[in-house]
Amino acid sequence: MVIRAKRKDRGDGQTDFFYLLGALLFLLLAVPLAQDFAPVDPNMVRGFFFSVLMIVGARSLKGGGRYFRVGMVLAIAGVALNVVAVGQNSIAFQVASILSMFVFLLVSISYTMKQVIFSTEINANRLVGAVCVYLLLGVLWALAYAFIDLVEPSSFAGIEQDAETGWGAGWIYYSFVTLTTLGYGDILPISGTARGLAYMQAIVGQFYLAVLVAGLVSAYISDKQNS
Repeated sequence: MVIRAKRKDRGDGQTDFFYLLGALLFLLLAVPLAQDFAPVDPNMVRGFFFSVLMIVGARSLKGGGRYFRVGMVLAIAGVALNVVAVGQNSIAFQVASILSMFVFLLVSISYTMKQVIFSTEINANRLVGAVCVYLLLGVLWALAYAFIDLVEPSSFAGIEQDAETGWGAGWIYYSFVTLTTLGYGDILPISGTARGLAYMQAIVGQFYLAVLVAGLVSAYISDKQNS
């Protein structure tokens, strides 16, 4: 089996997910580093990399028909609202920005899962797509936590909302700690809604790794050995 290295839309109707994976990794590395070392406002760095993620994510929807059209509208709206939210200390802009990004991630996850599950070919691109879904789930829940604490303050202990954008590096950290069930205990869900989101994320994360990713890796190894 030959895995093509071209980093563009594949001719078999599948999307190349390597760009999306790169954008996700850059976001996850840049956001916490910007919190401590950025010479400019960390909110600007976070907004920039999330905008890049949305643009690359929209590109990954190319060929998906209505997914692409909806994704492009959400990406443009998300980037615009993200820019405005950084400069405006407004709850309305914060909520609108978070919701647009949240819906965009839902669309991206839906399309990527469709590609991963229904693809007939077991290859590296399909595995990368599965990894992208896992990372997108972490970012999705980070926005959900931020939204809950924005509309229902003090839903969490040990973390504060960002005054300008309504979400920050702390939410991404807490989301992935919960997704991987590490549970350091430095940030705690207090409200019922927050606790429900937390345990649902832990369940989804463990089932996703145990069922889908493990199955794909096993099938990929078996296919390589038989080829």
